[in-house]
Amino acid sequence: MRCYLIALVFIIAWIGAQAQHYKYIDSTKISGTARYKRQVKANPDKQLVEIKQYIPAIVLDIRYATINNFMHRRMYQQPKAYARLPVVKALQQVEADLKTRGLGLKIYDAYRPYSVTVKFYEMASDTNFVADPRKGSKHNRGCAIDLSLINLKTGKELDMPTGFDSFSKKAAANYQAITKPQLDNRELLKTIMQAHGFTVLTTEWWHYDFNGWANYELLDIPFSAL
Repeated sequence: MRCYLIALVFIIAWIGAQAQHYKYIDSTKISGTARYKRQVKANPDKQLVEIKQYIPAIVLDIRYATINNFMHRRMYQQPKAYARLPVVKALQQVEADLKTRGLGLKIYDAYRPYSVTVKFYEMASDTNFVADPRKGSKHNRGCAIDLSLINLKTGKELDMPTGFDSFSKKAAANYQAITKPQLDNRELLKTIMQAHGFTVLTTEWWHYDFNGWANYELLDIPFSAL
């Protein structure tokens, strides 16, 4: 019996050592790979899927897989974009709508592991532009997309008020002191995204949240595990 108790203590200690601990939030609120797989088994809509596989024509410019971002270092090891299955299905509708206008989508970021959000916050704690890790980000839920519009013939981005990840006041979704083409392009993006179930973030014209985001857990899963 004594040997059994000693073994049990070691097992519990080992499990504790394997558990992820977080600086800003209770670890029970963050799903790692094992918990995520259980959630997907119970509800297939919770699967993170690679956007490019469902929308081959979509253009990716995954800035956090490069040094061309506000962190000035690679945050992702792979230049891929993932989102929950219903989010990607909604993006399919957006892309189809845009195609009739000779336009398409360029994606800068989608699902983001929670641990990356923590690094962003510790570099730039302005919560107008980076998520508070005490709450987590809708990117961490696989329910936020950073994107812009492109001309399908030229492949070029349409003129917008700022570039991606600008911390300028001009990045606000309703900022008015911009050129007419910038205003028209921003409002077109907003109109089409809203028509297919997304809401723009007030401080970032490029950031759209899927309207059903509250049904999905915060995740901390590396791309390599997907």
